[in-house]
Amino acid sequence: MFREPDVLRDRRFARNHFRLLKQGRKNIVLNLGALQYLDSSGIGELARIYVSMVKASGQMKVVGLSPKSGRNLKITQLYQVFPEFPSEEAALQSFPESGRKETI
Repeated sequence: MFREPDVLRDRRFARNHFRLLKQGRKNIVLNLGALQYLDSSGIGELARIYVSMVKASGQMKVVGLSPKSGRNLKITQLYQVFPEFPSEEAALQSFPESGRKETI
């Protein structure tokens, strides 16, 4: 069990995303609904994962941000970088047709 926001700093979290990239899965939807807040370390980890996805010609979409986490992204202007969607389905539909089959 992870304490918030330790889940984003946990190495297993990042390893899972890099494993997906190695498997050729370049489009991910990250559901942060269980996360109550996002500190600067968590934001940094999200940024690191996002950059790795983009470098691999992939995309990362975010759903389920709490109001407090959303405010933190707005304060840092990163809400412009991390596309947030109201639901997983909406995020999945936003991927190009060719990338949907790779989406996790």
